[in-house]
Amino acid sequence: MIGRRIAICALLVLPLAAPASAQDYTLGSLEIATPWTRATAPTAKSGGGFVTITNKGTTADRLMAARSPASLKVEIHEMKMDGQVMRMRELANGLEIPPGATVTLKPGGFHIMFMDLKAPLAKDAKVPVTLVFEKAGSIDVDFKVEAMGAAGTGHQMR
Repeated sequence: MIGRRIAICALLVLPLAAPASAQDYTLGSLEIATPWTRATAPTAKSGGGFVTITNKGTTADRLMAARSPASLKVEIHEMKMDGQVMRMRELANGLEIPPGATVTLKPGGFHIMFMDLKAPLAKDAKVPVTLVFEKAGSIDVDFKVEAMGAAGTGHQMR
């Protein structure tokens, strides 16, 4: 009975203790944590990129653009319900990162869209991406490629 309780507790706690496998970055007052993407099928033309950005500063900043040699075009997107239909669209003015706030780009919400992929994204590879912020400038980050259908890299989804 005690062994069963220990096993159940371990199963509940283990996912919380899993280390983030993606590198974290700092650019001015911005903290960029656990950038990741999913592996794509050999014929896929697009993929999504996900990351958590925390603004430790006192003024807002804005993620204006992203670039990557992995695809011909990269856009900042949002997904939201429009009545009964989920719609995805580019954020023409970028994504605001308010002061003191954390913004998580995740599946089903804000995300980076890699369009016209030059090659499939392979599990365990790294995708180089340049994130461009309105005030903080640009930073090069590596997005770790997780398995197809992955929910994340062990970090807490918000």
